[in-house]
Amino acid sequence: MPAPSAPAPLHLVLGEEELLVERAVEQVVAEVRIGEPGAELRRYRAADLTPADLADNLSPSLFAEGRVIVLQAAHEVGKDLAAAIVQQSADPAEGIVLVVVHAGGARNKPLADALRKGGAVVTTCNKITRSDERADFVRAEARRAGGRIAPDAVGVLIEAVGSDLRELAAAVGQLVADTGGKVDEPAVRRYHRGRAEASGFTVADKVMAGDRAGALEALRWAMVLGVAPVLVADALADGVRTLAKVGAAGRGDPNRLAGTLGMPPWKIRKAQSQVRAWQPESLALAFEAAAEVNADVKGAAADPGYALERAVLRICAARESR
Repeated sequence: MPAPSAPAPLHLVLGEEELLVERAVEQVVAEVRIGEPGAELRRYRAADLTPADLADNLSPSLFAEGRVIVLQAAHEVGKDLAAAIVQQSADPAEGIVLVVVHAGGARNKPLADALRKGGAVVTTCNKITRSDERADFVRAEARRAGGRIAPDAVGVLIEAVGSDLRELAAAVGQLVADTGGKVDEPAVRRYHRGRAEASGFTVADKVMAGDRAGALEALRWAMVLGVAPVLVADALADGVRTLAKVGAAGRGDPNRLAGTLGMPPWKIRKAQSQVRAWQPESLALAFEAAAEVNADVKGAAADPGYALERAVLRICAARESR
């Protein structure tokens, strides 16, 4: 059996999504310990070190034991230490692996660029903010746990649990374990009864169908149960986008349109039944309302709840306009 290849001596973990950053660091440590189970792990806030401290940590030990040095928040370091990190990482001692964690963005970008140019293995951990990214994360978590989650269960789970990745990961892992690996919408509703019944997607479905009273009731329940306003706003925007895409595609077979539109057949089928009641001018008004409420819930409005209620009324009124 061939021996495992030696891990790369320099890694750059780039981004602000804490769970993904932690996993990236854990992955490096796990790879190192495959070949050297006793490898030592040392974590430092990079700005707390001096160039001399860094040199001491990266110097070989007397018995050449393996070592993983993790420099956290490297974007905060000063000019001298940034230069030392680049210089000393270029010629690491045998058995030592350096992991530099950098938030990305403009702050201390030359450090990240220099490490990348110096051959660092780069792992990107960008902040997950969009609804489609959260959905991708949930699907990936189900696969990671050894299971699968049905398309119509993804949105219900996100609305039931929220946008925190740790909570989503824990919920997916528990559902995969408890369902034998096949997570569907009834399972999500069974395990998260209450919050899953009052979600942003529930609000959006009722709005797209023109059920003004039902949409307002679902919105109020969602607010009472603590569903994040941004998730409701995302669901409204997604509902309007879906109607526009499906309406433009015509009345084709949902199974054939799925690949072209990038959405599952069940979602296309539902949208086809809803879009018949909408005019192009009505969708344009709904787009405007959805865009405005997304800005409102992210800080433009003093009262996100009121902004959402107003958006629901505006979109329902747009549907009724002829």
